[in-house]
Amino acid sequence: MDNGHLIDMANQIGAFFESMPDRDEALAGITDHIRRFWEPRMRRALLAALDDPSSEAAQRAAPIVRDAIAAHRASLVPAAATA
Repeated sequence: MDNGHLIDMANQIGAFFESMPDRDEALAGITDHIRRFWEPRMRRALLAALDDPSSEAAQRAAPIVRDAIAAHRASLVPAAATA
């Protein structure tokens, strides 16, 4: 999975929600969109990329995206698969 592409997509989502006047609502909107429309493997890859602050992907992430992930990370962690 291309982490750079995931960051680009997350930044596009962040740019859309950044225009909202209520920042908390914008942060929740970003993570809700990612949770609802991204596959679990995409969410895992995004979280892993952002977990390494020195990575190029993490440095390219928009501040609003980093803030959204930090505030609502638990909602993005995919549930464990059951057999």
